[in-house]
Amino acid sequence: MESFAGKIAVVTGGGSGMGRELVRQLAAEGCSVAACDVHRGAVAATEELASERAPAGTKVTSHSCDVADEAQVLRFRDEVLAAHAADHVDLVFSNAGIGGGGSFIADPREQWESVFGVDFWGVYYCARAFLPLLIKSTEGVLVNTSSVNGFWASIGPGVPHTAYSAAKFAVKGFSEALIADLRVNAPHIKVSVVMPGHIGTSITANSRKIQAGNLTDDISATELAPLNPPASRMARASWVRSSAARASSNSSLPRK
Repeated sequence: MESFAGKIAVVTGGGSGMGRELVRQLAAEGCSVAACDVHRGAVAATEELASERAPAGTKVTSHSCDVADEAQVLRFRDEVLAAHAADHVDLVFSNAGIGGGGSFIADPREQWESVFGVDFWGVYYCARAFLPLLIKSTEGVLVNTSSVNGFWASIGPGVPHTAYSAAKFAVKGFSEALIADLRVNAPHIKVSVVMPGHIGTSITANSRKIQAGNLTDDISATELAPLNPPASRMARASWVRSSAARASSNSSLPRK
């Protein structure tokens, strides 16, 4: 796609982090955007920020939607068509995601399934809802966000990350299967799967809010502990120490 100008894009998880930046950059290129998030206030703030940089005639709208709930996704789809007076969309970024449910054994089943519900079923429901609208476009693109944890199924040695990793592996496989499917059945539609490494977003805080049912930014030590297990802290501390040692060793090398 050589230009985003005049296109219509859908972005899930648009209230913060990668989703917010996608909305801002698309709008700045003259692409109209419908962004959704489970946090209504956050996505409304994204709408305001993106609209400030958008060229005249570019429309940015914000919507409340829990992508793990298919009924809400279908409602969001209908809101997009009405708000943008359109019968199609050109780009869909299935970006929404949360963390948690690290252990299949030690963590509550409800938390595990909540994470998998957002991170995989949300991608699936959005594909079901929006692919028919992409197919109506002259050139449509579905972009699904997986993760480096779609390659590596843990955070590190001794730190299980099973719900998130299983979902991100599923997103990768689903996207690659869709590539083959669309080549046969809708060759003008493309699929991309994104595999980010560590990105400095608010996913940990947002995940805690969803898991705890507490939408404030305040976090107690009790709420923080499951999101920052001792093994994870030890792994990070070990990495910091080894990095410092390498830096010290490199500093003694001759310089040109």
